[in-house]
Amino acid sequence: MLQQNLVQKQETKILPQQIQLLNLFHLNTLELEHRIEQELEDNPFLEKKEDEDDPKGEKSTKEQVQDFEDWDEHGYDDIPDYKMEYSNYLPDEEKTFSPMKAATDFREDLKKQYRLCCNDANETLLADYLIDCLSDNGLLEIPLDKVAEEYSFANKTWLEGEDFEKILKNVQKLDPLGIGARSICECLLLQLKAMNGKRPDVQKAICLLQDHYQDLRNRNMDKIMECLQLEEDELKIILELVSSLKMKPVAEVQEGSTPNAHIIPDFLIVQEGDYLEVSLYNQRSSSLFISREWKEIVADSQKGKKDAAAAQYLKNKYQSAQWFVSAIRQREGTMLRIMKAIVNMQYEYFREGDIKLLKPMILKNIADKTGVDISTVSRITCNKYVDTPFGMILLKDLFTEGIINEKGEAISNRVIQVAIEDAIEKEDKKNPYTDQQLVAILAQKGFSIARRTVAKYREILQIPVAQMRSIWA
Repeated sequence: MLQQNLVQKQETKILPQQIQLLNLFHLNTLELEHRIEQELEDNPFLEKKEDEDDPKGEKSTKEQVQDFEDWDEHGYDDIPDYKMEYSNYLPDEEKTFSPMKAATDFREDLKKQYRLCCNDANETLLADYLIDCLSDNGLLEIPLDKVAEEYSFANKTWLEGEDFEKILKNVQKLDPLGIGARSICECLLLQLKAMNGKRPDVQKAICLLQDHYQDLRNRNMDKIMECLQLEEDELKIILELVSSLKMKPVAEVQEGSTPNAHIIPDFLIVQEGDYLEVSLYNQRSSSLFISREWKEIVADSQKGKKDAAAAQYLKNKYQSAQWFVSAIRQREGTMLRIMKAIVNMQYEYFREGDIKLLKPMILKNIADKTGVDISTVSRITCNKYVDTPFGMILLKDLFTEGIINEKGEAISNRVIQVAIEDAIEKEDKKNPYTDQQLVAILAQKGFSIARRTVAKYREILQIPVAQMRSIWA
């Protein structure tokens, strides 16, 4: 029997325009410029102010080549004979520069390799996105669940981390060996598995990394020799084999001349005395406006009502232009609010530029100060740089967790990582510090942390264990 029931419930729905606004928050300066140019091409209602200065009109007329000039006007120039005679083998006064060899990104090479092995268009799209997520040294430092989440949000679909597992395994088969590894241990294993598996030393090295990597980090050599039934000489051979492998799939310096990476910042910080002025690098909302001529066309189309479809099209374009200009203004206002809150919280750090003055800060701290959602703070600070008096800084590097020192003060874990780097840099290379010794050194500086925390930070800094460092010394 059919029945009708009234049910009252609350639902949270996100509108398409809100999704577009969140995507605008995520863009950096270059990506926003491309987005604005694309919108200017698609929407005739949207216009931008052009620069009044025209550098083309400042060229001298003497440099312009005239059509009536021919050989007769230059054939009797008073050029000395010796210049004509020796011009073929004497160097010119002006130096000629050979073109610089173009540096290719390893990610583009990986994409080409993947296309040779796969013909599926959807799988290729996922592989391209996963390859773009690799760090500059070729490691995948982002969990697959996070990769799937960001891909789903950007492409308005839903994928799980398991959907990228097969893609990752195929990427790890590409050249160079170890590409796409999620840790240094996995990078070493991928290189070992590509060797001759019948070699006893290779088999023992794979077993060492798979089952006793933690013991290797803790330098429990007696336990390793007992479990693997190895002699001291055999263990030394295996360690030499492991030490000959690459810790990073992609070297920092590639072949050819690599051009300097030019980063365009999103924010500018200028210090005037004790005051720090925060501004946007390029404020675009003031240069975008809606064409008056097209406004009049929309008004006329609404009055005439001759072509309803054309009138509705013009109205939609007009509303789209209005929303886009408003969204750019809202984006810039939110960016300034968040950046000013970060500067207020890290005032000493931005004034002095000393990493030791960096305070613990998480996304929730800035979200509470600005009154926006945590996800908004994450998108505003993602992949964006700030130009400071002491250099260019990635905003994500400013967000760190804190550890309480002996005085009861909260210290950023980035400060402790710098202290670990300094201690390892000053150590005796033939007798390096173990993680337990680093704990004692940090304790003298007032940082009371556990050995496993030191090991965690050392892996984040991509510094090998003491046993590896002593072999490479």
